[in-house]
Amino acid sequence: MGPHVVAVAVTDSLPVFELAVACEVFGLDRSDLVDPWYELRLCAAEPGPLRTAAGLSVDTKYDLDDLVAADTVLVPGVHRTTQLAPPEPLLDALRRAHRDGKRIVSFCAGAYVLAAAGLLDGRRATAHWMNALDFAHRFPRVQVDPTVLYVDDGNLLTSAGTAAAIDLCLHIVRRDYGSAVAAEVARRMVVPPPRQGSQAQHPTPIAARKPDDLGPVLAWAEERLDQPLTVADLARQAHLSPTTFARRFRTTLGATPLQWLVEQRVRRAQELLETTDEPVERIARLAGFGTPANFRHHFQRLVEVSPQTYRHVFRYRARGGREVRRTPA
Repeated sequence: MGPHVVAVAVTDSLPVFELAVACEVFGLDRSDLVDPWYELRLCAAEPGPLRTAAGLSVDTKYDLDDLVAADTVLVPGVHRTTQLAPPEPLLDALRRAHRDGKRIVSFCAGAYVLAAAGLLDGRRATAHWMNALDFAHRFPRVQVDPTVLYVDDGNLLTSAGTAAAIDLCLHIVRRDYGSAVAAEVARRMVVPPPRQGSQAQHPTPIAARKPDDLGPVLAWAEERLDQPLTVADLARQAHLSPTTFARRFRTTLGATPLQWLVEQRVRRAQELLETTDEPVERIARLAGFGTPANFRHHFQRLVEVSPQTYRHVFRYRARGGREVRRTPA
């Protein structure tokens, strides 16, 4: 089987960062993790010469036919002129790719292009929160959620601005090859593990947080996911009352402490399913869910497949890569 081809639509004056994110995640050789890794193709979406917003030339041998032929089509951020009047050949190519069942992804203002092609009609999507009102006004048939980092609506995925593009790319890696591989890519990029798409776009800025930042409490909890943990336990570690701690937690991370704990436990369970031979009953205990029934309920609710199905799909996808088998103590 050949590599999964990710084609990026290159328009004139596109932002550098969003283009660079796609190149970093999908364009580097990571065949030591998964073999084959993705193959990235930069596809000219309009006549050249094409440059980024910073004036860098983008010279590519690929065009819109290559975009349609790819497995995943990615529209990164675009210049305001493209945002308001996307090239018709690009819109037509996106419609063709969508009819062929291809996965289509956008970063930030790239959602305008997907919406202009009619792909997001009746679908849930997001974009940068500063564009939300304008986006909703221009595309009233799109179910715009301006609060989240990204939306995975099956074969249509949209992200908020800038750094949320990283989260969406890592989510795609996690969807394709599992959370252990996605976590390793994040570690190599020196970024935090992939944030959940439901997390708020604009939590309290780090610089504005109090000296008693939640970081140490989160690290403490992550080391004890296999143990019963309550909001009161976390609040004690933060030297706050449970009410104050829960309020600060939600303001900072965009989720309740219990929501965060469940997400971390599911992520731990994903890694164990991918990298060990432990039975589901033991993974339920190691991830802190207690009973297999409780584990299966939360896992299926967040991942949308059963633990057994997840292991079957993801365990052996890294053909040619290393299959690590750790047995937790």
